[in-house]
Amino acid sequence: MQIAQRVKKVAPSLTLTITARAKELKKSGLDVVGFGAGEPDFDTPDYIKQAAKESLDKGQTKYTPVTGLQELKEIICKKFKDENGLEYIPDQIAVSCGAKHSLYNYFQAVINPGDEVLVPVPYWVSYPPQILMADGIPVYIPTDSETDYKITPELLDKYVTLKTKGCILNSPSNPSGMMYTEDELRALADYFVAKNIPVISDEIYEHISYDFPHVSIASFNDDIKQLTTVINGVSKSFSMTGWRIGYMASSIDVIKAVNKIQGHSTSNPTTTAQWATIAALNGGLDFVRTMCVEFKKRRDYMVDRLNSIKGMSCIMPQGAFYAYPSIAEIGMDSMKFCQRLLEEYQTAAVPGVAFGNDENIRLSYAVSMDAIKKGLDRIDKFVNNL
Repeated sequence: MQIAQRVKKVAPSLTLTITARAKELKKSGLDVVGFGAGEPDFDTPDYIKQAAKESLDKGQTKYTPVTGLQELKEIICKKFKDENGLEYIPDQIAVSCGAKHSLYNYFQAVINPGDEVLVPVPYWVSYPPQILMADGIPVYIPTDSETDYKITPELLDKYVTLKTKGCILNSPSNPSGMMYTEDELRALADYFVAKNIPVISDEIYEHISYDFPHVSIASFNDDIKQLTTVINGVSKSFSMTGWRIGYMASSIDVIKAVNKIQGHSTSNPTTTAQWATIAALNGGLDFVRTMCVEFKKRRDYMVDRLNSIKGMSCIMPQGAFYAYPSIAEIGMDSMKFCQRLLEEYQTAAVPGVAFGNDENIRLSYAVSMDAIKKGLDRIDKFVNNL
């Protein structure tokens, strides 16, 4: 059977490949430490699960409007106002089946064949494939530890063309964990406004920050707000990864386009999960603050250990729950490093090549401290025995 050319442009996810192999080894009886986790290791809070149960008992199991319950959209607008200083109306909100789905819908809605989207490197694995599936062109902007894996207006200027139709901004970042300061964001906002470049601001990790608070680039003024589509969800902040609820805030025209796309693909997100999300957003941020306290302890330990391993170095991530150490001095590509680490020392890490940078690996500290200590002991032994 014929396979569409746009699908052939897309490579399989390396993160899923490593995860699948780690599961195979674990199933065979080996003691595998997995640093590939892209989700908190905390359970969804009880009050959220209770809200889901109550929705079922009330018979709230039917279709909802395609882009989400009106009640949920109103709560999302309140969240944006209270937490981000952003004013939206429900018609500017679309609720989808996860933040990944929101991003996919956005690119399908706004990208035409040949349009270019600026993608800072390292990037989350799904950005380039989603752009390619919309017949767009990812334009990669290299960064490194010297720039804290962040872009600047001066760097952007080297890659902007007449075909540039957007720039992705992910703060806190997956995979680097780095965050933009308010001053850095203001400089970028001024540049985007001057060049009239739309911004896709992926803020899914906004509340998982340790050293300074997250700021949304859309919050500075109306000019940058009108250019920005904010992507968010409840997966990380409320440990609801499997509930599959994400949302976007954008112009009414973009939301109308997303409504068409979603109406002919998934229709509404799961009704029960929407009612659970209402409870989550109404329940405050105590839960995520508790997680952050624990994540910070793990972060500090992991980065300190990584920097003590000969041939490895790691900058201190300011948010999310990933460390992104360099293995450049070891002289091995990231895929081979991770394959050998998994097969020989039963420790799973994600190769940096999956994020566009072959001199790094990604380690999640959304695992127990015992697992972190055991896994880092193995990495230390592996590197020293090379």
